[in-house]
Amino acid sequence: MVQTEHRNIVIIGGGIIGCTTTYYISRHPSYSPSTTSITVLEASAHGVAQGASGKAGGLVAKWAYPRELVDISFPEHVKLAKEHNGKERWGWRFVGCGNWEGRGQYLSSETGSGIGKEGKRKSLEKKLGLDNEPEPGLQSGSSSRRVQTGLPDDLNWVNKHLTDSYSPMSAPDGTAQVHPYLFTTSMMDVAAEKGATLLRGSATSIEREGGQVTGVRYRDPTDNSSKVLPATHVILSAGAWSPSIIPSLPISATRAHSVTIRPRPDVTIAPYVIFTEIALPRGQVVTPEIYARPDNEMYACGPGDDSRLPGNVDDVAVDEAACQSIWEHVASISAEFREGTAEKRQACYLPIVSVGGGPIIGEARKIARGIYIATGHTCWGICNAPGTGKVIAEQIMNGKIDSRNFKELAPSQFL
Repeated sequence: MVQTEHRNIVIIGGGIIGCTTTYYISRHPSYSPSTTSITVLEASAHGVAQGASGKAGGLVAKWAYPRELVDISFPEHVKLAKEHNGKERWGWRFVGCGNWEGRGQYLSSETGSGIGKEGKRKSLEKKLGLDNEPEPGLQSGSSSRRVQTGLPDDLNWVNKHLTDSYSPMSAPDGTAQVHPYLFTTSMMDVAAEKGATLLRGSATSIEREGGQVTGVRYRDPTDNSSKVLPATHVILSAGAWSPSIIPSLPISATRAHSVTIRPRPDVTIAPYVIFTEIALPRGQVVTPEIYARPDNEMYACGPGDDSRLPGNVDDVAVDEAACQSIWEHVASISAEFREGTAEKRQACYLPIVSVGGGPIIGEARKIARGIYIATGHTCWGICNAPGTGKVIAEQIMNGKIDSRNFKELAPSQFL
């Protein structure tokens, strides 16, 4: 009788990429807890989804990038929501999405830029995947001022009198959203039902012997000792922290601040995501992104900055002044924001491929057999996590990627 080789899979990083990859491995047809163990190694003392995976906007779009990854990820999002009741579990829904331009008001004093201190502005580049031509099926709103500006009739939480123009960015089925923290934790929870485990610890290195991965060395926070977790396969999905494990990875970090607002109880927020260009009274132009969420929460984020990445996700610094500025910017066009209650002021770091392109996905054989990279997803980690997880699962469990050609995203293109 032929004996199946046991796989010890260690996933470094409990963000959306790590947790979704864990899910897809645990759902692969050849997966069995008797032949495959999956351990997610997470450095945060608070569990998974403590970085960008818990603090992002949660946008899922057909117009995101890169195309080869989006074309797998978007239908997988739809499938996951149907299979696991994503509507109730993590707030899955389709949303309207558009560019809004107009003027802000009600600023009592000079406002900031929304950029964190000790950092210079960096673009989040969210709209790089958009074509110049609008998608078919786009429609605008329909009443007097709304007709003139294109503002949809049901977009009820921006001031129509301050609106200069609104243009849809996708057809009704082209943009959706999830609550990122709930989506990430749900992926981990569902994978745990199949036998995946979560281990707290800070990875310090990937152990190798004879060109083959043998384990992951990590710092155990219970006694601060150095230990080795045996592994036949290691997936590095630590986001902006990935170069701390493999220094040659061309990954840089962009910090972004955000706020969440709870409107008054009598206010119902229409399901839209808008990318704004707000001309403020003193000549300043700001561009926050605003997301209405299913639980009637509103989320807004500002520009990125290049502030230094801390050693641990739990040590990310939040610039209160930057968060206050973001709130002031969106409050200048929305009474719902202005009269609501600020609930969270937060910051996170996005992993960017510093040489352009990306993300980086696949086996890094130049380093060692059994090492897989999955990072550099910029602002599209939530959107492209299912495609990434599916591709990595195929490569480990099948020995090859079945979905489509991912040559341009392979580690050999970047290392």
